[in-house]
Amino acid sequence: MADNEMAIMLMFAGQAEEASGFYTGLFADSSVEFIERYGPEFPGPVGQVVHARFRLNGQLVVAMDSAVEHAFTFTPSTSFFLTCASAEEVDRLYAELVDGGSVMMALDSYPFAKRYAWVQDRFGVSWQLMFA
Repeated sequence: MADNEMAIMLMFAGQAEEASGFYTGLFADSSVEFIERYGPEFPGPVGQVVHARFRLNGQLVVAMDSAVEHAFTFTPSTSFFLTCASAEEVDRLYAELVDGGSVMMALDSYPFAKRYAWVQDRFGVSWQLMFA
């Protein structure tokens, strides 16, 4: 990362590479930039991700597979929030993200948005999708 560059950090338990590929496949202007894997010299499972850098719609995200088990995971109080260009985009992303995940706020119209949903994807990461 460059000096003063800010990123979102996601810590997984063995799914960092799969999640990175899934997320970058959802959005234009998205790509995996770098993946460093655990090898014999690292304290984690060989082949899992020490660090991955990827961009989602230009936003820098860093991911890792933790080498140790933790008593916590992702929390819905922190989520990606995306203002979509159309209701169809909300519907497409909703369908992809909710597959294997769960709905926290149903896909619908609300007083604050023509189309909105809050979901947790199959990796446990929360997403808020809105078309105003």
